[in-house]
Amino acid sequence: METKTLKTAQKVHFKFFAPLSLTVQVAGTFNDWSPVKGTLKKDSQGNWSGVFELKPGRHEYRFVVDGNWENDQNNNEIVPNNLGTFNNVIVVR
Repeated sequence: METKTLKTAQKVHFKFFAPLSLTVQVAGTFNDWSPVKGTLKKDSQGNWSGVFELKPGRHEYRFVVDGNWENDQNNNEIVPNNLGTFNNVIVVR
């Protein structure tokens, strides 16, 4: 009898530097592109961050900074999207 190892969700830390912004959120395939499901918290240095559990696999995402969709400042892995811009990509193992 063969047993399968189930891969569990991994905690992924998202971070965005925006000291003058009022809100920063992360939206992607892991939360149905819903910014309200990805609200980040700001520290005293202007870094916004949050930890989310992502299932193993390839995920596309972007940040929403004061209502404007932005790419990750720390991830150059991008793919074109159907809006004529780019999404960042993260692979969770």
